[in-house]
Amino acid sequence: MTRRRTRTRLRRNGPFNWRSALRSLALLVLALAVGGCVRVSVHGDRGAYEEANRPMTDSTPLRVATYNVSLYSEEAGGLIRQLEGEDAQARKIAAVLQRIRPDVVLLNEFDYDPDGRAADLFQQRYLARAQPGGGEALAYPYRYLAPVNTGVPSGLDLDRNGEVGGSGRDRGNDAWGYGLHPGQYGMLVLSRYPIDAAAVRSFQHLKWSAMPGARAPVDSTTGAPWYPPQVWAQLRLSSKSHWDVPISTPHGIVHLLAAHPTPPVFDGPEDRNGRRNADEIRLWAEYINPTGDRAWLCDDRGRCGGLAADANFVIVGDYNADPVDGDGVPGAIAQLLDHPRVNARFVPRSTGAAPRAAERGIARRGDLRSHTGDFGPEGGTLRLDYVLPSTGLRVADGGVFWPASGEPGSDIVDASDHHLVWLDLVPAN
Repeated sequence: MTRRRTRTRLRRNGPFNWRSALRSLALLVLALAVGGCVRVSVHGDRGAYEEANRPMTDSTPLRVATYNVSLYSEEAGGLIRQLEGEDAQARKIAAVLQRIRPDVVLLNEFDYDPDGRAADLFQQRYLARAQPGGGEALAYPYRYLAPVNTGVPSGLDLDRNGEVGGSGRDRGNDAWGYGLHPGQYGMLVLSRYPIDAAAVRSFQHLKWSAMPGARAPVDSTTGAPWYPPQVWAQLRLSSKSHWDVPISTPHGIVHLLAAHPTPPVFDGPEDRNGRRNADEIRLWAEYINPTGDRAWLCDDRGRCGGLAADANFVIVGDYNADPVDGDGVPGAIAQLLDHPRVNARFVPRSTGAAPRAAERGIARRGDLRSHTGDFGPEGGTLRLDYVLPSTGLRVADGGVFWPASGEPGSDIVDASDHHLVWLDLVPAN
């Protein structure tokens, strides 16, 4: 179901003409298929390629980011058509990335298509061109994309409205993850450094019922399980997918643990989305536990168990869970923030979040400066997006790209209702 493309390596061997190789690189089409869903290609001018491959020492920070870009369409193929034009939203998203220039970034809510056409267009037409309000062209030679559960019909009545599928927006309720077409609200990893496609692990098909002590929804009136047994046995845990993407960085292999749990709203008193959100977050907490029985934790290739105890990782994504505010299950994100293998002491902040929170006027108990999303007068601001490194990595710097009104970059922050979060990471030792 997935596909991988290899990279062409240019290396010195005797009287090798490096400058000539770089000039000819623009003519190469790096599109050999070798099984996975890594898209490996170089777009843009020579300067962009050289910037993507600038030397990095052991002491140079690795900049890792997450960004919910809201680049999705309610129609299959809609994002491709959007990016084929001169899309103002995509230009602003690219401008933000060009300003922050992460080495590795997860994009949430970027529609998946099997050929990776949308990812190609975003690189070629937006990142590879200097954007107003942004910086110089930006190249990501390596990328990972794969199918997600959103919009994939389950064939089951998951919302218990008496019919399977339905019409209009209701049909999304009976998909494995809410969506109006397969791939909506997908994920995309962009990287300056090679991705080990053969070692990628995905948990798209892991059953929710496989998790010991799963927070199964309960009918508030009867106390009985909300999902009938035949439905509960089939229901997938991940609303999109959970990916372990190993990346070969100058600091060694770093496992990018990427996910986008469902929002804990749009349900009823059974709180099926809130409970699912909490258990989607728990999946990573269990995955990085160095001890315990994890035989149930089996990926889409049938390999069971969690991450090695000595592995470095960074958990990234829009987790739809604020530490103290919002509608999520209490303590949901604390499963990661308080985990003994997670270094969560550094909290990224911005200058723009607190003023916006004050404008919204919704009472909040948490640190307003750490908020990453703005959901209007009714939803207010919350901290939902996270970059959480393992204890083997030290945070040198970080932030949320949310400048206050009038500050540089404030004209491009409205591209999404979320804001990019980034950390600069170095080895802890």
